[in-house]
Amino acid sequence: MTSTLESPAPAQPGAVREVRTAIIGSGFAGLGMAIALKRRGESDFVLLERADDVGGTWRDNTYPGAACDVQSNLYSFSFAQNPDWGRSYSEQPEIQAYLRGVADRFDVRRHCVFGAEVTAARWDDTAQRWLVSTAAGEFSARVLVSAAGALADPTYPDIPGLDSFAGTVMHSARWDDTHDLTGERVAVIGTGASAIQVVPAIQPIVGSMAVYQRTPAWVVPRTDHPVKPWMRRLYKLVPGFQNAVRAFLYLFREFLVIGMAKNRRFLKPVGKLAKAHLHRQVRDPKLRRALTPDYTIGCKRILISNDYFPAVAAPNAELVTAGIQEVRPHSVVARDGVERPTDTIVLATGFHVTDLPIAERIRGRDGRSLAEVWADGMVSNRSAAVAGFPNMFLLVGPNVGVGHTSMVYMIESQVAYVDDALRTMDAEGLAVLETTPEAQEAWRSLIAEKSKGTVWLAGGCASWYLDKHGHNTTLWPDFTFRFRKLTRQLDRENYVGVPAGTQSQEVAA
Repeated sequence: MTSTLESPAPAQPGAVREVRTAIIGSGFAGLGMAIALKRRGESDFVLLERADDVGGTWRDNTYPGAACDVQSNLYSFSFAQNPDWGRSYSEQPEIQAYLRGVADRFDVRRHCVFGAEVTAARWDDTAQRWLVSTAAGEFSARVLVSAAGALADPTYPDIPGLDSFAGTVMHSARWDDTHDLTGERVAVIGTGASAIQVVPAIQPIVGSMAVYQRTPAWVVPRTDHPVKPWMRRLYKLVPGFQNAVRAFLYLFREFLVIGMAKNRRFLKPVGKLAKAHLHRQVRDPKLRRALTPDYTIGCKRILISNDYFPAVAAPNAELVTAGIQEVRPHSVVARDGVERPTDTIVLATGFHVTDLPIAERIRGRDGRSLAEVWADGMVSNRSAAVAGFPNMFLLVGPNVGVGHTSMVYMIESQVAYVDDALRTMDAEGLAVLETTPEAQEAWRSLIAEKSKGTVWLAGGCASWYLDKHGHNTTLWPDFTFRFRKLTRQLDRENYVGVPAGTQSQEVAA
């Protein structure tokens, strides 16, 4: 997608462009941060975007059927409600159009530097600034905000022979719109949130489709419908009504936390709904058994779809549960020895969530990368700051994810926290602001305590919510309004401030 509006010129070769704040990424989080700065009159910042347009994951994920699993009225900025949503659950093109419109409405695009993938970011303790290298030039920033997000970099499975495949291989997050699947023999690897949208979207046009399932998912009905014209008019005439609908949706979804994080007994009605949905849509007992999870609902992400089960049960589709032994130039071989001729392989295999690639490129005071610091698990204070990385803040960082409601709510909470940190630096005349190791250890302990007994740890499954050590470093294990309360303002007592004109080591000494 090519932007039709101008963006600022990148730094000239050999020159270093100085800014107060550099924001990495222009999805919901990056735009939210930029808008917060704009709304209080701050203009000395850039959004460093590796692509050629804003939008983040909603720009990148253009696969057939891509849509949100949170209602449109909730999956949007609270300060930029859209009365013209076409459906109760928006599809990818509409969400991307919304984000582009928000960027233009708040005049953010002129701060964007496109084609500026961050290759390295290093803290210079002498200059008390971040030195950021990008594909579009060098930048020096007083503050670095990483809004790269967890759904930014796709993961590719380690399957023997995958590199030797002679047909087309594409990840759902890197969809090739020019490739025609009509009549092809397609293998879909994965049965997560992307797969259950891709499968029914392409099933009617492919010749045959094999869906390779490692673990079945709990699926509930999708209550999607077009928004009536009179409802759109009402939203425009009475904005408070749309806000009331948003509040209702928020509270309704928040009830799920009781079952997920407090008492799993309250998830039983949701499990019954999912089982009834499966029984209603799949008549074949053998296929039904293969599609029935053996873990507590909510342990993995609960999926919503009305057409996934019918697509898998269609005459031209096949569910494969034997696992993949290898890929050959023109086929996929399952572990039971069955070889299936294949023209195209679709990888619906998720993203780097607990091992964020951007973490390998950011180096703090002692020269260690964020990835090295996080070798034993992602740690932070308030999911936004890391000791040893002065003047750096994370949006959609550790333990911000949610499995039941809108990430935009969490993003707005984080943006308010980071914005208050920047206000504090201005008010106190600080050149450096850095959280303490004790604060992040206290936050880690809080997360661990809240995670005990939750469905994610005790639900009987392995999921991308947990890191390689089995720790919950992805999800916020409580009500989201409690996260907002904890991030409403900067916890100043948990930060060390360095006044302008003072070196960091002088204060540390």
